[in-house]
Amino acid sequence: MTGRLLPFRRRQASASPADSAPLGSGRASRGGPAGAAAPLPRPPDSSGAALRFRELIGPHIDAAYSLARYLARDAAAAEDIAQEALLKAFRNLESLRGPPKPWLLTIVRNAYFDWRRAGDTRTVTGPAAEVALAETPDAGQESAEARLIRHGDAQALRAAIEEVPEPFREALVLRDLEELSYREVAQITGVPIGTVMSRLARARRMLGERMGVVKEAAS
Repeated sequence: MTGRLLPFRRRQASASPADSAPLGSGRASRGGPAGAAAPLPRPPDSSGAALRFRELIGPHIDAAYSLARYLARDAAAAEDIAQEALLKAFRNLESLRGPPKPWLLTIVRNAYFDWRRAGDTRTVTGPAAEVALAETPDAGQESAEARLIRHGDAQALRAAIEEVPEPFREALVLRDLEELSYREVAQITGVPIGTVMSRLARARRMLGERMGVVKEAAS
């Protein structure tokens, strides 16, 4: 997909990265525009650890919140999930090997599943049978998505993404929104690259159907 889907932003665009370090106790204030939470308190500096955290992880804080928001489909829960993930990332920064973004989003994904296991989420909707689907990519899907991005409104698009069942929604967000490679998505989700491609093709088709861009498959 050449056009980008619409990420949720945890903070206002005008906020300085140096003023928006993510760690601290308590939930962030949710005043202001939707999806733009107030910055969380800075962590205490520990021999340069906080500075290194801001340099490596700071640019990906919005991505962390956006993934949590799309997975949980709840703004308040997403703040809790993202904050927990960022705390874990800070505490385990020395274990970082390779690019920081896939590493951080793996932690966010794990924090989301921890949150789900704790029973703090609403019932996940969507036909369970869709989870087992593995379809080959459909020709022409890119042009359908391009029309969706060009003509769809942001709120409707986000809502449509949230209606896509979880494993497909996850692939869609990681690949088409966060622009991770197929290999990185496979590593984060723990499935083969072929499964990522199949889920992504299915997710794009379901998204197009929900936005009225492509016709639903005949039953």
